[in-house]
Amino acid sequence: MATTEVERRRGQLAALSIAAVVIIVGVPLWWRTTETYRAWLPVSQIQELADLQLQLSADVEIVFARGTITPECCNVLGWICLDADLSLHTLSESSCGSLVIYLIPDSSLLLPEKIDVYIGQRRTAMLRVGAQVKVGKTLEQLLAHTEPQIQQVLKVMSFSHADVTAALSDRVRISPGSKESIADSMRTFKSSPGYEITFSLLNPDPKSHKLHWDIEGAVESYIQPLLSKLAPVANFSIDSQTLYYAMLGVNPRFDSTRNAYTLNADSLAHVINPVEARLGSNAASSNPVLNFLLYVPDASHSPLFIHNHRKQEVPSNAFHSPRWGGIMVYNVNGLYGPDAAFPVDIDIDMTKVMGVFLAQLRLLLGVQSSPTPSGFLVAPCNTFGLADWELDRLMWSRTVENVATVTTTITSLAQLLDQIGNIVINDNIAKEVSSAVTALQLAVAELEAGNLRFALQYSKEAILASEKAFFDPSLLHLLYFPDDQKFAIYIPLFLPMCVPIFLSLLKILSEVRQRRKQKQAKKD
Repeated sequence: MATTEVERRRGQLAALSIAAVVIIVGVPLWWRTTETYRAWLPVSQIQELADLQLQLSADVEIVFARGTITPECCNVLGWICLDADLSLHTLSESSCGSLVIYLIPDSSLLLPEKIDVYIGQRRTAMLRVGAQVKVGKTLEQLLAHTEPQIQQVLKVMSFSHADVTAALSDRVRISPGSKESIADSMRTFKSSPGYEITFSLLNPDPKSHKLHWDIEGAVESYIQPLLSKLAPVANFSIDSQTLYYAMLGVNPRFDSTRNAYTLNADSLAHVINPVEARLGSNAASSNPVLNFLLYVPDASHSPLFIHNHRKQEVPSNAFHSPRWGGIMVYNVNGLYGPDAAFPVDIDIDMTKVMGVFLAQLRLLLGVQSSPTPSGFLVAPCNTFGLADWELDRLMWSRTVENVATVTTTITSLAQLLDQIGNIVINDNIAKEVSSAVTALQLAVAELEAGNLRFALQYSKEAILASEKAFFDPSLLHLLYFPDDQKFAIYIPLFLPMCVPIFLSLLKILSEVRQRRKQKQAKKD
């Protein structure tokens, strides 16, 4: 009897020991080794991005000239607007994103007649003070009198509410009344760390003409100076190609009144798709591609002219497609002589071609100037094809766009990871997310301080880190691994082991209850 009791007690202890080992050691170890690894993310900082409010500030310096400058002194100086712009820039060189406005007296001959404001190629402007402003007024009175004109100058040279709204047009709801003001932003390429620029010469009929174009020299003379100045915004790579027997996807109509062929504005949208199939692309790069096509029509369809929606001939004989590129038609029918031997050797005037492509490139990259009020004179573009204040406007809009893009990407990623617990969050993803949030905070701080160049740099770092984290392939490893598959895998492993342990525990529990009942019966 004693031996049986000892064996029974030993069996109970063994069952309890096994159950304790399974529950205390086995289950936590299995849970720990099979759980989805999710590194720590700055969730609180990411949630604050949803309520992020940008405060943009720019330094504006107002310089008052002496009101005693006489016309004779100005004649002795021999200044003209461009010389004054260069001299004032050398005298007071302003930093990126800032402006210097010089107020000159009404009697000054620096500005032509009927011109009240001159906007230079750099970050300076000259504003003529009206004759009603007398010398000796206080600084507050002078500023109050010239404030409307200064506001107009800032609207042209610096960022405005319309620029910020246009930069956020892909991420905010546009009111019906502002769609016209956002139309220009729809043609601009989205902000990207780099762009691919491709120049293509389309020769539909090599038997008619043999084309020669100095694309390398033209790019070096006209395009490269602009891209060098745009280096703080993005990286650019350029390539060129010549496509033979490349036809337009639309048959031009013959206009007997002009003895020429025409392409209407309604048919221009159908020109791109057939040509785009032959352009090719750089598969090794994920950067957007800007396509610039020079089409030389064959002899049987020359001359070819492009008409706008008003049925009027486009002076440049070119058109551009939003966020794609531009196409220019280059007619050479005038070079065919009566005794011409085909194919005719034709040298393309690259100055004419690059003038059109340069204007289209500025539009597609977002280099857009606000319409100037009457009495304003804007200096023509320099050899770089871009004024300093135009570069600042572009940097403002790209920085705001980058901040909005990073905010959307990081918050979307955080919501996705919170809703789907099966997604693995590796340490490298957490590092990229933290880097993006930190760089974004620095970009916002630099924007508020008016440090445009640093703000753009931090925003570019933030967008690179956020895109790298969002598109990391490791996020998809366990995304499509549902819970029913987990049960199908683990039940055959744990059920044979857990059933005996569970039955032993039930037996022990029933014996304990039976003993309590027996003790209670003896007491009664």
